[in-house]
Amino acid sequence: MYQEYAWKKYNGKSLDELNKFAEEYKSFISDCKTERLCVAKSIELCKKAGFKDVKDVKELKAGDKVYAVNKNKNIAAFVIGDEPLTSGLAILGAHIDSPRMDLKQNPLYESETLAYFDTHYYGGIIKYQWVTIPLALYGVVVKKDGTSVSISIGDEENDPVVGITDLLPHLGAEKMQKVAAKVIEGEGLDLLIGSIPVADEEKDPSKKAILNLLKDKYGIEEEDFVSAEIEVVPAGKARDFGLDRSMIAGYGHDDRVCAYTSLMALLDTPKCKKTTCAVLVDKEEVGSIGATGAASKWFENTIAELISLTEDYSDLKLRKALTNSEMLSSDVSAALDPLYASVMERKNSAFIGKGICFNKYTGSRGKSGCNDAQPEFIAKLRKMMDENEVNYQTSELGKVDQGGGGTIAYILANYNMSVIDAGVPVLSMHAPMEIVSKVDVYEAYLAYKTFLKNA
Repeated sequence: MYQEYAWKKYNGKSLDELNKFAEEYKSFISDCKTERLCVAKSIELCKKAGFKDVKDVKELKAGDKVYAVNKNKNIAAFVIGDEPLTSGLAILGAHIDSPRMDLKQNPLYESETLAYFDTHYYGGIIKYQWVTIPLALYGVVVKKDGTSVSISIGDEENDPVVGITDLLPHLGAEKMQKVAAKVIEGEGLDLLIGSIPVADEEKDPSKKAILNLLKDKYGIEEEDFVSAEIEVVPAGKARDFGLDRSMIAGYGHDDRVCAYTSLMALLDTPKCKKTTCAVLVDKEEVGSIGATGAASKWFENTIAELISLTEDYSDLKLRKALTNSEMLSSDVSAALDPLYASVMERKNSAFIGKGICFNKYTGSRGKSGCNDAQPEFIAKLRKMMDENEVNYQTSELGKVDQGGGGTIAYILANYNMSVIDAGVPVLSMHAPMEIVSKVDVYEAYLAYKTFLKNA
């Protein structure tokens, strides 16, 4: 059902199912604020649904359910179909990283008896939005002996929070003359973390107090930050938004809303003709680079491994499997915000409440860096959605010359598979608090299930 508001069709049991799914998603996004936590939770959900680690499998047949993990920051889950892998897979691909700040490798310092962590922001943030809000710390510290210490501070009821201070308006006249990009600069995003000095310590007494605390609670030394990965994220759980509770406010909807709905669609879909897959990747917000980004060879290698477990392997079979695959690049889209409508082109915009959004292309200005899906593939998807009464819409990312953005779509399209972006519209994208509609979340889940069944 193209460009129709989806709430109209929900009542009674169907509305109860929608709200139940929204509550489960709120729990996921509240508990999984980093890539590692997303993967750990996804493994738990896969195991509960009867999936096995592919490392523990010696052969595969139709109906088998397996998952593969890469460096604790990627996961791909598969349901083996009736057809050989060379006929292609039906793939849902989302990313589980979100804009944030990371602690630098040598983060701890003191100034005027105040202790701070120095940070480096990750992904496209509006820096001033991250000031004077409660922030939490999540991550791992790996010591030289190989032991890993998990860090989680700021979200339990009795936890302290940290944050970034700002200048009072009474003294801010000069600062208020700066352009928005310069009001808060990257090197100004330092976290205030403590203020009690160690008695009888002359040099950096507050820094010493923090080091003592970290040593007592976590067994880590200052040098251990060199091999740490600690992320700074908004504190607090996802909440119902709006007096009618129609929306969800929370951190990381981009792109964990599509990651969760994609994974749940796979787990809830029985064996199909084609092998079905949900793959969750890292590093999209910084260009999909590195060993855990979509541009890594890991996913390709995993498909090769699956072929070797189902039949005699050859590189040609791998190439056929990838070329014959179809994929929804499950990524969010910018919803039209009436308060900032001037940057959008209304008839080609996504709207809150109209269901999943398909983006034929992203990129910027002259479609630079886009995928640009084939009309034959889009027509096939239109038919699927209409026949299964799924609400969907199409959009671009703002006016032509206004800006733009990208996803992982073009990377998988490099294998010659058919790919299109398909995800949930978001308000306040990349902010510490993003907003999505519950009905769009549920329609995305239904759309992903429809795709897996009919690809």
